[in-house]
Amino acid sequence: MFNLLKLFSIIFLLAFSQMSLQAAEQEDISQLLQQQLQSSDNKRLFIGQNEIVVAEIIKKLYQYNDYHLAWKNQAMLNRLFKAIHDSYRLGLTPDDYHFTELKQRLKNNVNNDLEQRVQLDIIMTDALLRLAYHLGFGKVVANQLDQDWNLRREFMTADPVAKIQEVLQSEQSLNQFINQLTDLGLLYEGLIKALSQYRKIEKEGGWQSIPDGSVIKAEMQDSRLPLIKSRLQISAYISNVDDEQLYDKITEDAVKQFQKHHNLDADGVIGKDTLQQMNISVEKRIDQIKANLERVRWVKRNLEDEFVLVNIAGFKVYYVRDNKLIWKSKVQVGKDYRKTPVFRDDISYIAFNPTWTIPPTILRKDILPKLKKDPSYLQKKNMNVIDSKGKIIQSDQFDWSTMTAKKFPYMIRQEPGVDNALGRVKIMFPNKHMVYLHDTPSKSLFNRTNRAFSSGCIRVENPFELVSLLLNDSEKWNQSSFNRILDSGQLQNVRLPAKVPVLLLYFTVQLDDDGRVTFFKDIYHRDEKIIKGLTEPFQLVMPSQQSAERNAK
Repeated sequence: MFNLLKLFSIIFLLAFSQMSLQAAEQEDISQLLQQQLQSSDNKRLFIGQNEIVVAEIIKKLYQYNDYHLAWKNQAMLNRLFKAIHDSYRLGLTPDDYHFTELKQRLKNNVNNDLEQRVQLDIIMTDALLRLAYHLGFGKVVANQLDQDWNLRREFMTADPVAKIQEVLQSEQSLNQFINQLTDLGLLYEGLIKALSQYRKIEKEGGWQSIPDGSVIKAEMQDSRLPLIKSRLQISAYISNVDDEQLYDKITEDAVKQFQKHHNLDADGVIGKDTLQQMNISVEKRIDQIKANLERVRWVKRNLEDEFVLVNIAGFKVYYVRDNKLIWKSKVQVGKDYRKTPVFRDDISYIAFNPTWTIPPTILRKDILPKLKKDPSYLQKKNMNVIDSKGKIIQSDQFDWSTMTAKKFPYMIRQEPGVDNALGRVKIMFPNKHMVYLHDTPSKSLFNRTNRAFSSGCIRVENPFELVSLLLNDSEKWNQSSFNRILDSGQLQNVRLPAKVPVLLLYFTVQLDDDGRVTFFKDIYHRDEKIIKGLTEPFQLVMPSQQSAERNAK
């Protein structure tokens, strides 16, 4: 009995001693954390040479956690380190998340040095927040590049401290959080795969430039064909390459596939445009893919189960319902000097037999100059001068030869008809840009590969198919009922049963139906700013800061 009591006493003393040691160690950790989290005079916080950019959130996190270490075990550290390493695959820069520093500290095994453990814990927390910020909605701040950008940006939740506390509860919750951040759908996965493929090509030396020269057609001979065949093989359009200078059928079919995936007329003719696309370097293609991975991060979390999406650079419109693509069509978009803006809105109604009130820019640059040359232009185009209430003003009272936009106190409206610039139907989401989707009498332009012809609006090749889907009642709204309205010649507005989000976006790389990437020309020269932004140092711009910056403009 005595021996048993003595044994219990020893066990109790050992446990008490261990608890005391743990309490003493925790007190030391608490003091070290508070010391390390003290900002310098200029309010910037550094751990060694590493700036803790998300300092305010981190300070609150450790304060709410009673200054305990946030990272509970080695497995959690390893999981985050792997995610940081893998950020390279996503077109991001691992050193934005302290990769090199963490690699060294984890290698040195800091468990026996309390100060080093504390520093590692803070750096890991900052790395997690940085990575979550970029994966959540991109490194480059979209509305700093484009003042029209209005898609929301929310950093986790209204309470990021509570969210991070939840994430750091276990390896499982951390793993789930990281997986959610990187699961952005098929386009994202396809671009990641393409980035890997093109980096492999870069590592192997890329491709040679092909000299300019005369057009090459089927069965012709040309000294450049061995280089062209090599270029096609490197991009996996053909498997075997020979030194023959004959433009054979196998090579022609490969060229057609190349043209298809570079938004060219797939006619098999090797001309200036095809050679230009072949000669774009692998490094530039890598940058282009990285820019579009960033665009996916900008928008993916703004997508709902149902939406209409216009890819301006790709000249296409898509309708997604229940997260499934149910319809797509060709579109025409704004010319380079009348760019279609990028923004989000809600489609609310359909206008049949629409009128077209000429926007101020078009009035000044197009209509008035034409009226000066031909005063009968209004009559020929079925247009009227109207006042602010829509009342028609007799146009013969104006001396168009001296008229300027500043002197002109009225508006010009084109009346409904087959020649109306908006066609027979207009899909409305009222916005400050006066931009919408609509029909067009210029049908032949849809046969072009590059379709930047409009003054900013989006012309849809098959608008009534889209209208039918939006109204979502095939018995009431079908081509027969549409024709009855159109035959009346009168403007008629029909409200949608429920508003449908519409996103006018800009992607220069996309997945084709076969899952292969298609490259589009950067018609508005937008890629370069994103590519540059991806190489710049980390910056944290919270939603409140973005609103302030936008309001200041």
